[in-house]
Amino acid sequence: MKAQFGDFQTPPALVAEILKCLSESKKYCPRAFEPTCGRGNFISGLLALDKPPKEIQAIEFDREHFQSAKISYENNDSTRVVIQQAKIFDFDLSQNLKWSTQGNLLVIGNPPWVTNSQLGRLGSNNLPIKTNFKNFKGLEAKIGHSNFDITEYIWIKLIQELVLEKPTIALLCKTAVARNVLQFAFDAQLKISNASIRLIDTKKWFKASVSACLFCLDVGSDQPSYQANVYPNLSASKPQSTIGIIDHKLVADVKAYQKSAFLNGSSSLIWRQGLKHDAASVMELSCISEGVFQNKFKEIVNVELDYIYPLLKSTDLFHGKINSTRSVIVTQKKIGEDTSNFQQTAPRLWQYLGSHSEQFDQRKSSIYKGKPPFSIFGIGDYSFSFYKVAISGLHKQPRFRIVYPIKNRPVMLDDTCYFISCNSIEEAILLACLFNSDICLDFMKSITFLDAKRPITKKLLQSINFNALLNNIPQQQLINQATWEYQRFKPYSDQKLEWLSTLELLCKKNSNSYVKQLTFDL
Repeated sequence: MKAQFGDFQTPPALVAEILKCLSESKKYCPRAFEPTCGRGNFISGLLALDKPPKEIQAIEFDREHFQSAKISYENNDSTRVVIQQAKIFDFDLSQNLKWSTQGNLLVIGNPPWVTNSQLGRLGSNNLPIKTNFKNFKGLEAKIGHSNFDITEYIWIKLIQELVLEKPTIALLCKTAVARNVLQFAFDAQLKISNASIRLIDTKKWFKASVSACLFCLDVGSDQPSYQANVYPNLSASKPQSTIGIIDHKLVADVKAYQKSAFLNGSSSLIWRQGLKHDAASVMELSCISEGVFQNKFKEIVNVELDYIYPLLKSTDLFHGKINSTRSVIVTQKKIGEDTSNFQQTAPRLWQYLGSHSEQFDQRKSSIYKGKPPFSIFGIGDYSFSFYKVAISGLHKQPRFRIVYPIKNRPVMLDDTCYFISCNSIEEAILLACLFNSDICLDFMKSITFLDAKRPITKKLLQSINFNALLNNIPQQQLINQATWEYQRFKPYSDQKLEWLSTLELLCKKNSNSYVKQLTFDL
């Protein structure tokens, strides 16, 4: 059960490797502190060093772990060991650690790998006071952006409350936590420096499938730095890359980013996220024969066809399966639209949705509260565009796809996808060629963290400066590529090759002078 609470006791062999790694700095720390010591494996490792700290302090909330650690280590002869039972979240680090030793301080440990929401669902009372400490606003806070890893909260508490001690902090944590701490430290101008990320094999040590690391940094520098060298393991002497804050944003590869940084900015095009309904068993259908649909309960669904649209998911986009047999029920054309009129205009749909009302009642997100029955999100005029340029948010390799109508119906995308609505197939082709260009993909890769749950985000896509991209693609190359792509989509367009007029429209949208440079004959 404790593993469910993110309680992974650190194997002694891993503790030894971590301490060996830290010893390479040749910096002796006579004081050590562990914020969540568990059964005390780090304390044991510290005491076993050739030159152990003179004083070790630790806190632990779990009574069983606390008693085990206290019995095992507090009577040590050579090192003063003090273990307190307390919640790290309620513990004032600047006041309640009573040191009898002076000198460098090492903060070390392995805090819980779990989010505040997960602990809340499991009934844990070892939680920080509920607060939107990152100051997310509106919908972002409601749909989960205010959810955070407990370790992230602990990191920030340690940095803020121990700043006068100028400690070195080295904690095992998810790599996503390390990145979030770097970004938060920059945003809050916390005094950190000498940060490093050393990846660990979580399957080997913890039988867990998550990207994690030993994240280490110094606190209290008068010359703070918000970059971190990334090493492939605990023993590597050379970093494989450097992440850091550039232009106020965290980038995955500093060197690669610097080569394409001119594309960083704000997109004049609006990226949209696909449909969000949180009721896939009822809303998502498969077409088993012409005009015959089945839901995920294997029920035949007989509703008005005007409300059924073709559907693509992230996997479809990534693999280029644009002719999917999936479909989705679309209950609204804009957010908040009244659905009660279905009783008259679409009685079969109303009856079907009502028969599965429990599926909608079980939707946990607060965005549905107070909304009409069977409401959806991520819907608007843009959703019904016949042509779109879309990308999967879940895959590591960015691939922009052209989405076109199926059986003369606009295709919907689910909420793991992002897209731009287009006025014509020509516009979609030009945009796809631009976004799939090497220069754009290289920029995206430099700011994409491949171990993230959702590597591609709307925020990332909106940061692509479309004007700069348009001006840095050779004109003839763009037209040649678009012409080649057009051959695959010609059946879906009743227009001639009007690249010039399409470019003119794009440039007007973006207040760009690019079209004035087009002097060749189309």
